[in-house]
Amino acid sequence: MKFSINNNQLSVSYHQFLRQAGYTYIEDRRSGQGSFARPVNNNRYPRFHIYVNEKDKGEIVINIHLDQKQASYEGTTAHSGEYEDEGPVKEEVERLKILLGQSPKSTTNKKSSAPSNPWLKFKK
Repeated sequence: MKFSINNNQLSVSYHQFLRQAGYTYIEDRRSGQGSFARPVNNNRYPRFHIYVNEKDKGEIVINIHLDQKQASYEGTTAHSGEYEDEGPVKEEVERLKILLGQSPKSTTNKKSSAPSNPWLKFKK
C-alpha cells in the first residue's frame, strides 16, 4: 500500500520520523537498498516493511507492506506478505498518518463507525 506525504509536513527528516514511529533502518546486503522495518511483536516476523521514494518537489512516497515471514528459499526474496489496503497494513498507515497529524479518513472504510486503535493492537 502506498501513500504520499509532503516533506514540509515533517518537522524532522523522514528517517527520524520513522525511527520515532518505531521503525529501524535496514539495508539489503545483496542489493544495498535501504528500507525500514517494525516488528509487530517481540519476534523478527511478522513485521511492517517500508520503502521510501523521494520525488521532486518534496513529495515522499511511502510503500508499506507486512512481511509474514522471512524468505523461505535460498536465493529468493519472496515471502508471505500483505500488500493490500486492508487489515493490519491499513491500520498501520492510519497510525502513521495520526503521528503526522493527518486525518486517516482517506484510508478508513466509510461503512465502519470508527477505526480500531492501532496503538493498542501493534504496540511493542
